[in-house]
Amino acid sequence: MLKMRGKSVPGKIILTLCIASFLVGTLFTRHTWPYAPILNEVHFKNYEQKMRLLSSKECDRKRKLVEDNSGDIMGEVAKTHQAIQSLDKTISTLEMELEVARVSLLGPKFMSERMEASNKTSLQKAFVVIGINTAFSSKKRRDSLRETWMLTGAKLNKLAKEKGIIIRFVIGHSATPGGVLDQAIDIEEEKYHDFLRLNHVEGYHELSTKTQLYFSTAVSIWDAEFYVKVDDDVHVNLGMLVTELARYRSKPRTYLGCMKSGPVLFQKGVRYHEPEYWKFGEEGNKYFRHATGQIYAISKDLATYISINSGILHRYANEDVSLGSWLIGLDVQHIDDRSMCCGTPPDCEWKKQVGNVCVAAFDWSCSGICKSVERMKFVHNSCGEGDGAVWNVDL
Repeated sequence: MLKMRGKSVPGKIILTLCIASFLVGTLFTRHTWPYAPILNEVHFKNYEQKMRLLSSKECDRKRKLVEDNSGDIMGEVAKTHQAIQSLDKTISTLEMELEVARVSLLGPKFMSERMEASNKTSLQKAFVVIGINTAFSSKKRRDSLRETWMLTGAKLNKLAKEKGIIIRFVIGHSATPGGVLDQAIDIEEEKYHDFLRLNHVEGYHELSTKTQLYFSTAVSIWDAEFYVKVDDDVHVNLGMLVTELARYRSKPRTYLGCMKSGPVLFQKGVRYHEPEYWKFGEEGNKYFRHATGQIYAISKDLATYISINSGILHRYANEDVSLGSWLIGLDVQHIDDRSMCCGTPPDCEWKKQVGNVCVAAFDWSCSGICKSVERMKFVHNSCGEGDGAVWNVDL
């Protein structure tokens, strides 16, 4: 085998070559590596700008999306609000209908539970509450009653405490509360303390509302067995009234008065015109039987029923018709008591002479005592039962 031979390379030369290679590599690195950080920094800045740009675009996109949908969102909110209001109204209506259904189905039991609940409150106990319907212009009428059959002052308070007989003039307020008319009633009340004020604007065409409010207000103050409404131009014998009522105290749902069935007046402009005459049939028809409006009485359960259902009881033009309509569909005893509608002398005077003292007297032609301010004392002297009669009644 042939062997190649050559001269060996000295160590110094090898060392010199290594050092030269290192220096050349270092020179190359110094010309290339220093640019790497610069490139990295530029790359980072470009990346950060891109991210900011992307973020800005994303925010713009979201903001535009919200703005585009804001109208739809507000519309949905409005629809939701309307739906809630409609639901509240529906619930309120259902509650009232449920109340009526419960009264109809449960009858006396339900009313008894209602009255027991009322008795647990601080209501004032009474046998009868007599509300005398009056107006701002009727001060002379009120004075004529105070001077005859209606007690005043200490006697009025004694009658309430010892006999449970409450007597109050019933009136609301004027169209401008706190005005001259209301101030006049305030002065009168401060003197006599015989008013029951209602949250009601006085007006002839609002008598049905006033009657409804009277019963609702009365049952919220007094726990009485009976509630009477009487006009301020009617003469009443208190002893005879409470004696007559006492006959029916054990009978539920009692409605007392002079029952009538007058014609439905459809002609406009006439007194007692009924705008809803068409509900009662053809022209010339009559109303259902109901107590005439000069004076009538209802028992506690009926007054409570009116109070509970006041929001859904329909009111006709004539308040006595309205009351009759509220009770016509219930299991109510209609008591036709003709002693509650005697005529003025000589009618009530003759009856008194034969021992049939009247509960109430008035003139049909005037729907009350004609010229009552001038004639009330005359009727009282002729047909009155005597000042001590009411104190002798055993209740």
